[in-house]
Amino acid sequence: MKNYVVICLLSFMVSGCVTTPEPSMEHIVDYALNRAVEQYKHMYAVMDSIPEMLPRSVDKNGGLETSDSYFWTSGFYPGTLWYLYEYTGDEQLKEMASRMSDRVEVQKYNKDNHDVGFMINCSFGNKYRLLGDTSCIDIITTTARSLSTRYRSAVGCTRSWSHPGTLHWQFPVIIDNMMNLELLFWAAKNGGNKEYYDMAVSHAKVTKENQFRPDGSCYHVAVYDTINGNFLKGVTNQGYNDSSLWARGQAWAIYGYILVYRETGDKEYLRFAEKVTDVYLRRLPEDNVPYWDFDDPAIPNAPKDASAAAIVASGLLELVQLEDDAAKAEEYKLSLIHI
Repeated sequence: MKNYVVICLLSFMVSGCVTTPEPSMEHIVDYALNRAVEQYKHMYAVMDSIPEMLPRSVDKNGGLETSDSYFWTSGFYPGTLWYLYEYTGDEQLKEMASRMSDRVEVQKYNKDNHDVGFMINCSFGNKYRLLGDTSCIDIITTTARSLSTRYRSAVGCTRSWSHPGTLHWQFPVIIDNMMNLELLFWAAKNGGNKEYYDMAVSHAKVTKENQFRPDGSCYHVAVYDTINGNFLKGVTNQGYNDSSLWARGQAWAIYGYILVYRETGDKEYLRFAEKVTDVYLRRLPEDNVPYWDFDDPAIPNAPKDASAAAIVASGLLELVQLEDDAAKAEEYKLSLIHI
């Protein structure tokens, strides 16, 4: 199975197309993928008329929100086009994906944003994976070089935010950063600086030591002293409060440590990936879609976060294949089916 199946399953859920009798999983996947092709081609017709912009979200009235390539989700639309091209072999989708990826390329020089991994891996990473276009290698390794400038050896991590509103936190590292380590790992293996690998491992190690509570739940933000690198405190910026479990942050941690194990082969990270996954799975509600924050006192009337569910499902697809414990692999497989 491919990770794009997760996106498609969510699309199917939103479309409300389940019929009686319940369709097979193959039918659900095929329907969702084909429906996604229609939707993404329609969106392309809109975006093609708006130079340099990319889809960002949908506003409360159902209208399309866009952003320039600097916004952290800019690589997601071209990335999904690449996945749909992989599914269909449709040359039109390949052209669409390539043109939308081109709108993101300028971010390879961005040294002010830790999310360049999201931006460039989703777009040019998939382009290289599917087409073997060697021009992508320089784009990806240049992006890794830009990200590496945010690494501070005193802390052992890449810095997240630099904007004025977060300076009171000295050196903030958000759990989302775990996702962008893949860029450093890839570049180290494909012509980039070999030190990128060490940076990625250090970030994973320091984050593991400081950004998690004893039960494996994570803080959204770990704050370090800029000069001596000491861990100061764990706080939140998007969760309910500093001690709560923000669902999407835990999802980033799950996927992040699975990819670190995949890249390093170090069983320490496999065991930790299990720990952060298990605390998430234990706290899921009956429908297996998490509340936006597991500790929101408004539950069961709090909003759900389908994006967190998608991230975890994508991670579990890998974890099931990487797991060295057959019983745990089966457990995660069953959890994935229910998600």
